[in-house]
Amino acid sequence: MAWPVGAGSGEAEAIAQGRQLYVGNCATCHGAKLEGQPDWKRQLPSGRMPAPPHDASGHTWHHPDGVLFRTKEGPAAVVGNGYASDMPGFKDILNDEEIRAVLAFIKSTWPERERAYQAEMSRREQEKTQ
Repeated sequence: MAWPVGAGSGEAEAIAQGRQLYVGNCATCHGAKLEGQPDWKRQLPSGRMPAPPHDASGHTWHHPDGVLFRTKEGPAAVVGNGYASDMPGFKDILNDEEIRAVLAFIKSTWPERERAYQAEMSRREQEKTQ
């Protein structure tokens, strides 16, 4: 399920679409510059966690593509049942290609080191499923 960054004009179009979708669906919580909410590592009074950054300062790049894609079901699909989050699932809001476009945009903003690490995690994940 890996989708490379910089794979040509189709990828550039996906990144541009992903940027627009991110602004319309994600930036309110995750920040216009992918910076996340303040004190994102500290629980809110509700007991839930703030929205983490999606830039290189966060942990998004630590996860393989399959994990990132499963967030369309909401964070509990990745973290485990019972995990409470303010983030909704987006499966009824964005289709799979739109979700991939948002992820392509996010990944396109990472420095080379983070992109390479995430690509390797995705490669290993894919190997396990073959």
